Amino acid sequence: MPHNRFLRAEWRDLLMLNYEVDPAILQPYLPAYTELDLWEGKALVSMVGFMFMNTRVLGVKWPGHVNFEEVNLRFYVRYFDGSEWKRGAVFISEIVPRVFIPLVANSLYNEHYKAMPMRHSAVPVASGKTEYLYEWRYKGNWNKLGATVSNAFTSIEPGSAEEFIFEHYWGYNLINPAVTLEYAVEHVPWQIAACTDPIFTADIGALYGERFIPYLKQEPVSTFFARGSDVTVRIAQKIRAKP
Repeated sequence: MPHNRFLRAEWRDLLMLNYEVDPAILQPYLPAYTELDLWEGKALVSMVGFMFMNTRVLGVKWPGHVNFEEVNLRFYVRYFDGSEWKRGAVFISEIVPRVFIPLVANSLYNEHYKAMPMRHSAVPVASGKTEYLYEWRYKGNWNKLGATVSNAFTSIEPGSAEEFIFEHYWGYNLINPAVTLEYAVEHVPWQIAACTDPIFTADIGALYGERFIPYLKQEPVSTFFARGSDVTVRIAQKIRAKP
């Protein structure tokens, strides 16, 4: 495993609303030497909200950047390294409440972070469930991502849709048309819980682009929730050619 460790943290309370999209709208974001990873022939994107906890960037707990929210929009790719297929994620947008993460990640690793005011809540409700809500303020309005989640957790079933969405241990960034940055994400398999009543209201066109409006305004095809765990993110390599 590569030793260039960029980040250590806990990722907790991961809520994912998943949408089917036309594969053509993802092509401009596709890193070199990767291809779309489809679920049952469908191209999916996920709106993701979660908590960063106990965060260390480049080995340092930066004041004000230890515990915070993130909301991102991502899709799924795979890369053949000459011996095996690696399944990974590509981020179209990443929103956090503090400016340091965007400054470091965008400049060093060509990430797509933006800083906006954020807040979250986890409110217990009847029947052994919790209402989770992630919010971020853009142009004076609060955008929302949420769902009602069971308090009962189970393991991910092999071959399931949940495994496809959650079990990605690689990430790929488009550096330029000829170079892709690969990074490795280490964590134990997550426990998951059933979800109902998904919520997503946002200025889709301004935040993510007009091409995503017809898809993200539909009901999600699935809504998943994971408890999360400790994670380590390591920079693996710059891919400059097919293997």
